[in-house]
Amino acid sequence: MKRRDFMHLSGMGFGALMASSVPVLGNAVSLEKLLEPGADVAFKKKMADIALNAAKSKGATYTDVRIGRYLQQFLFTRETRVQNIVNAESYGVGIRVIANGTWGFASTSDVTTEGIAKAAETAVAIAKANAKIQKEPVQLAPQKGVGEVSWKTPIKKNAFEIPIQEKINLLMNVNGEAMKNGAGFVTSNLFFVNEQKYFASTDGSYIDQDIHRIWPTFTVTAVDRQAGKFKTRDALSSPMGMGYEYLDGLASEKIPAPNGLVGYRNSYDMVEDAILAAKQAKEKMTAKSVQAGKYDLVLDPNHLGLTIHESVGHPLELDRVLGYEANYAGTSFATLDKWKTKSFNYGSKLVNIVADKTQPYTLGTVGYDDEGVPCKKWDLIKDGVLVNYQAIRDQVSILGEKESHGCCYADNWNSVQFQRMPNVSLQPGTEKRSVTDMIKGVEKGIYIIGRGSYSIDQQRYNFQFGGQLFYEIKNGEIAGMLEDVAYQSNTQEFWNSCAQLCDQDDYRTFGSFFDGKGQPSQVSAVSHGCPTTRFNGVNVINTGRKI
Repeated sequence: MKRRDFMHLSGMGFGALMASSVPVLGNAVSLEKLLEPGADVAFKKKMADIALNAAKSKGATYTDVRIGRYLQQFLFTRETRVQNIVNAESYGVGIRVIANGTWGFASTSDVTTEGIAKAAETAVAIAKANAKIQKEPVQLAPQKGVGEVSWKTPIKKNAFEIPIQEKINLLMNVNGEAMKNGAGFVTSNLFFVNEQKYFASTDGSYIDQDIHRIWPTFTVTAVDRQAGKFKTRDALSSPMGMGYEYLDGLASEKIPAPNGLVGYRNSYDMVEDAILAAKQAKEKMTAKSVQAGKYDLVLDPNHLGLTIHESVGHPLELDRVLGYEANYAGTSFATLDKWKTKSFNYGSKLVNIVADKTQPYTLGTVGYDDEGVPCKKWDLIKDGVLVNYQAIRDQVSILGEKESHGCCYADNWNSVQFQRMPNVSLQPGTEKRSVTDMIKGVEKGIYIIGRGSYSIDQQRYNFQFGGQLFYEIKNGEIAGMLEDVAYQSNTQEFWNSCAQLCDQDDYRTFGSFFDGKGQPSQVSAVSHGCPTTRFNGVNVINTGRKI
């Protein structure tokens, strides 16, 4: 068996298990229950004040309360069948306190005066017990209360209100068109999330937020039964902080790319992509296997977003840098001593990477984080130099800063909030440049589209990335499809090889809908924006070797 075939078989196995393995928060409910309005703001404020007062009476010096209603709808299909429809709701209260200089946390699904008061008292008792072994008191960055405010994802169509049959019809159309155009198998899914979150704190904030996210995706498989071969192509969609308008063309914007490919920004034609995927999966059957060696890589945003996520987003999480996150996917090579020099070259001078929880339509964008901090944008890498990390209220003092970055998050009311990755994005070039322009300047290269299998070491330094589609570039032109491609590098070497960026017109986002971190593990959703980008002299290996 070839290594590539082994990876594809593993991927198909994962696809079959996906319907039962995605993180579902809460209990199964009827569609009617899912569409019911949640508690009103007046009730939530009353319940929050009960928690704040109860915690203070037991000795808490700081308290925050999160009343959350988390809704999920997931649809799974295969060829002509509906495999599963999940409607889930989770509702409850999480209370976090500082007492005797130490954190305490408790939660309850009993959203009553008695239940909330008891949970607040428990949180304080836990903090006081923890204080007996606390070496240094929590240093919480100051945060001025914002009063009573609200924020909502600016959706045009609430995905939960779209009839189930309409969504199933879309997926059946996706599957049918893929089969008509050469697919042997196809699975398609829709994921919708709505977080209705109310935050209150002793700082004087009462924040009501209504957050929506959407992810349409599929996997198309072409089969050559005579040769005993198969190839797959996944959807080139990006999860978004949008409503159903992402799928129905109300926000339509397509970006042309070489070789008849189309990129999507703020809209997605799922059927069109499925048809193209079926044709490309068949084309991959006869694609030439790559010759290992050094190549200039032209990386599409739908691919490069994952590389940004793993080699920049995660290693610049301050808790990972400090070693607090060592038990889940490692620590970080980007240690504080490198940052303190103010001259550590993370990448070439073209590399400007920002953290941003305000960018419209992205997964990580909200008005306020789960500590009540207004969200913002800040530099991580400026002109190639490491200048900052991602930090929250009890971390920023380590950096000598007095204000949280506003990137604290919990995936449910019964999860304690902690530092999570904001949207981390590579800024576009300032010179006018299209993908075609970029390819014209490449003599020997590979154009890579879509995310594939990858691996990265515990310090987020040495890595290997594959992709969905690979096109050989010869003397400035696309010369045909390649297969068995993966590139290897280390984070600093790779980003220092960044040689060219397309401009703002090509800027698009990639997203991770279920990004895991922490123990117990939590999931979050995050986007990564970038233009198509060129990296020179990167080592490419052939993954088709036998194992």
